[in-house]
Amino acid sequence: MPRSLPGRPRGSWIGRLLSTRRRHPLAAIAVLVALMFTCGGAYAALAPSTSQNVQAASSTQIDEGRQLFAVGCASCHGLNGEGQINDDGEVLGPSLIGVGAASVDFQVGTGRMPLAAPSAQAERKPPAYDQDQIDALAAFVASLAPGPDIPDAEYLDTSAGDVARGGELFRTNCSQCHNTTGQGGALTNGQFAPALTGVEPRHIYEAMLTGPQAMPVFTDETITPEEKRDIIAFLESVQDEPDPGGLGIGRAGPVAEGLWAWLVGIGLLIGMATWIVTRSSKA
Repeated sequence: MPRSLPGRPRGSWIGRLLSTRRRHPLAAIAVLVALMFTCGGAYAALAPSTSQNVQAASSTQIDEGRQLFAVGCASCHGLNGEGQINDDGEVLGPSLIGVGAASVDFQVGTGRMPLAAPSAQAERKPPAYDQDQIDALAAFVASLAPGPDIPDAEYLDTSAGDVARGGELFRTNCSQCHNTTGQGGALTNGQFAPALTGVEPRHIYEAMLTGPQAMPVFTDETITPEEKRDIIAFLESVQDEPDPGGLGIGRAGPVAEGLWAWLVGIGLLIGMATWIVTRSSKA
């Protein structure tokens, strides 16, 4: 049996093993890993479980959204958002799997959904749900599959936007349909690009992000969140611009206003001349 060193008490075999292995190259790593597991376990046992409360609140919101969806949306989009097709092969409602919370917040928040009757394009109207119900519907649809989320508040603060750059981006990407000042315009097959005046910044952002109806999708890789904010800032600046020349006709400037006055004036002169000639011939 091995003797202990003089002046040192005989310890356990674990102590002797650690004593002989303390200079091993991996000893420091082993001690560090053991400390990490110990600290992690202690934190998990003692820290308050706030994540469970957040998950429970989210589950409650999703359940509320599921109930609202079943009553107001499932007849067209299916109970699980898979879409509906009638016996004639016509699409009653497209699939909502993967459209994300942003699409729901835009469509329901602007009153376009639920749709009262089939039409070429859903028009903006007062929403049928309050914001809490809209958030619940968005949470339920977002739980079906990953999709675009509602934009952060920092990208909706137009005070930090670059109006000049937003105007350039709007004229390059949006003016072909929405007019150079966001007044809207006609499209094919009974569709139209709606006017962008009086629209909330979050809904403009969500429209760019999701591409509703005939509008193309502008992802954050195509137009960055900062550039989307600049576009919204430009639209707000055009909307708030005064009309020193008189009546604002599509925000196109005094030339259009002068042309309108010229056309009305000429039209009145032609009408009066026709009336005088007709009255003279009868006399």
